[in-house]
Amino acid sequence: MDYSLTYIYHSCFLLECPSFLLVFDYWRDRPDGFLRQRVAESDVPVYAFVSHFHEDHFNPEILSLSNRVGEPLRCLLSYDVVKKRRIPPEKAVAVLRPEVAVETPFFRLQPFRSTDVGVSAAVSLPDGTVLFHAGDLNNWYFPDQPSQMRVSLRGMEGLFLSVIRSVKGCFPKIDHLMFPVDPRLGAETLRGAVQLLERIPVRHFYPMHFWERAVDLNSLLEELSARFPGTEFHGC
Repeated sequence: MDYSLTYIYHSCFLLECPSFLLVFDYWRDRPDGFLRQRVAESDVPVYAFVSHFHEDHFNPEILSLSNRVGEPLRCLLSYDVVKKRRIPPEKAVAVLRPEVAVETPFFRLQPFRSTDVGVSAAVSLPDGTVLFHAGDLNNWYFPDQPSQMRVSLRGMEGLFLSVIRSVKGCFPKIDHLMFPVDPRLGAETLRGAVQLLERIPVRHFYPMHFWERAVDLNSLLEELSARFPGTEFHGC
């Protein structure tokens, strides 16, 4: 099956297949308007996955976009988006909840829990290809926060590893992984990525959620590449 996966900005990616397009966590487009142009020129259905309501993962503009024939995007919205952003449920072709799979004519989407809000999700294509978008699923441990504000490492790590076990139980390998590499975590930036890669074989790894600090990625991806030679690591 021919397809391409393109990084757009922050945690947004565009999956292009011959029979459909799928936008992940749209916040902002590229300066050249690449995403909007691809959507507007498309003759096939365009889906939009929204993992949660945070503004860096959900831009209400996604609800007003349409393809060349004027069909609005088919939105797959996490339950918290509908509640927190007061989006009428009829605006979505599906409201996503952890562990409740959604079947479309073109792919299957399996939501999982997050360690923040909303969901993470695996997308299965007809040829068996599996893509996983983490949303805000990560081992979020901020070592520089005051201790009274810090989520305990044990609590966060336990929740994160529990979700990874659930993912592995359904998908023992992942072809394309979109996962946070957030430099705000300091020395713990790669902790979640390493723990996932140690447990689930991944063919292609795409960093996201690195804000405006793309300059920090090269060394981080080199470190991961040296540790996991069986995975191809893609820059932004």
